[in-house]
Amino acid sequence: MDLRLYDTLTKEKRPFVPLDAGNVRMYACGPTVYDFAHIGNGRAAIVFDVLFRVLRHRYGADQVTYVRNITDVDDKINVRAARDYPGVPLNEAIRKVTEETYQQYQDDVTALGCLAPTVQPRATEHIPEMRAIIEKLVAGGFAYVAEDHVLFSPQAMNEANSVMPRYGALSKRSLDEMIAGARVDVAPYKRDNTDFVLWKPSKPGEPSWPSPSGIEVEGRPGWHIECSAMAWKHLGEKFDIHGGGIDLVFPHHENELAQTCCAFHSDRMANVWMHNGFLQIESEKMSKSLGNFFTIRELLADWPGEVLRLSMLKTHYRSPLDWTAKGVEESAKTLDDWYAIAADAVATEPSSAMIEALYDDLNTALAMAVLHGLRNAAASGGARERGEFAASLRLLGFLSMSAAEWKGRKQQASGIDAQHVDRLIADRAAARARKDFKESDRIRDELAAMGVAIKDSKDKDGKPVTTWEIA
Repeated sequence: MDLRLYDTLTKEKRPFVPLDAGNVRMYACGPTVYDFAHIGNGRAAIVFDVLFRVLRHRYGADQVTYVRNITDVDDKINVRAARDYPGVPLNEAIRKVTEETYQQYQDDVTALGCLAPTVQPRATEHIPEMRAIIEKLVAGGFAYVAEDHVLFSPQAMNEANSVMPRYGALSKRSLDEMIAGARVDVAPYKRDNTDFVLWKPSKPGEPSWPSPSGIEVEGRPGWHIECSAMAWKHLGEKFDIHGGGIDLVFPHHENELAQTCCAFHSDRMANVWMHNGFLQIESEKMSKSLGNFFTIRELLADWPGEVLRLSMLKTHYRSPLDWTAKGVEESAKTLDDWYAIAADAVATEPSSAMIEALYDDLNTALAMAVLHGLRNAAASGGARERGEFAASLRLLGFLSMSAAEWKGRKQQASGIDAQHVDRLIADRAAARARKDFKESDRIRDELAAMGVAIKDSKDKDGKPVTTWEIA
């Protein structure tokens, strides 16, 4: 069974053939660590975590290298550091901000069920690699020095007679379209409007390093060169998969592709470019001005991470995702049911139907339909069916705890005292036994007011049994 992935560059879905099946290599753009990550960032983390899991399942856990970078040099970081730590030297304040927000991101995506990537490189620890690529680009005529800046020339790339792709090939835009559609920095030292910064002089107090290409003043890197350098360092000149949100296609990924291909005179940076779609809230674009901007941390205060994860995976990764309160509530109910059936089962192997769905360009929407079928089979079947259901769920990053832990977490989050509920249910059972139905109904209403739903049934011997759950 082929694993087929959609490539943004070629706009086709085709069988994935790794450069080296013994070392499958993927890179995904990670956070710029200056504040809490929003739920859209969470979608990207979950999508590429699922891909990581699928690749590990297919090729082996030790045969997959997943790199997700950390951008820790950025203007927004500088502003936050100066605001939060006045009087502290800027570089020291920046380190405090990046350490704090990096840990917040790690905690949040871990709560979403994401595995730790193989490598999580920091941009500031790869300045030598950035300088080396810049030197190659200047030597090759693809970049030039102007007023202590180093700039990349898309025009020079397109005029080169080589195997390299045309600038704009990834985003499918011409140079004129890119000028019209992008926020282009106008500067007198730029030869062309589309030229972008590889290196720039640092302002007083900002982080700075010795500059490349003979520039005497110290400076710092542009955003795009960071990912080119970190990918090269940890994955090589060419690797298998590069991922990120659809918003990164232009200019970030377009510029990454240009820099890397020109530096190493290559036709590709990654064999497959994958991008997840936008996330909107209740059919509207997420924005602070609309009051519908949510961080992962805010949502985790109300819902377990697996509930948020399921809400993400019900939509195919390339499609826009409409995040709704109703959808999250439905996910919570679904997970309650799945945990009750499968969490304590001995996982075997994921079903072939689940593998087939995920091998079809991570079709998690189809995988949800498969899971519902597996759920029904597990509920009416035996250990084999429950084991297959459990293994299929675990492949997608669910069932991180036991059924009792899952139920207990819900109870703790709701503030409900489980022992008190059990006592009330026992009192109700006694009232029913003595045919005091008025008292039985009163206790039922008291439980309902607490947010507890009860269900009366009978055991295999025909004796009455009452179970309960958070409503």
